[in-house]
Amino acid sequence: MKKISPSNIILILLLGAGFLYYLYIKGLIFANFDNLDPKDAYTLLQKERDRIILLDVRTSEEVKTDGKIPGSVLIPLDQLPNKIDKLDKNKKILVYCRSGTRSVSASRFLSSLGFKVYNIKGGINGWKSENLPVEK
Repeated sequence: MKKISPSNIILILLLGAGFLYYLYIKGLIFANFDNLDPKDAYTLLQKERDRIILLDVRTSEEVKTDGKIPGSVLIPLDQLPNKIDKLDKNKKILVYCRSGTRSVSASRFLSSLGFKVYNIKGGINGWKSENLPVEK
């Protein structure tokens, strides 16, 4: 039987750690929130609009460039800790960004404070790819 060299073991461990890190930053492991496909998020909004805050954590420049999901509230990720009092803990928070990475960070933060949080997978890019409504 062929032995595995120490350098190959290290390579396998690094690849495994990298893969776990990728899953973590995408909110696929160790997450206290739900990830929703854009169509599922849209359906949830249609059913429970009055019980949901739609939170956009992008910058105002990104909103000007890419538009926004109708009815969303803009609180850029870097301002979220200082504006947490603007969010109602009795409502569900549906979070998005451009591609889904910053919204995972926001979702982790909000869920750690006791909010019921949903992250829109793929952000507004995923939303647009499903031809869901966007306003400028």
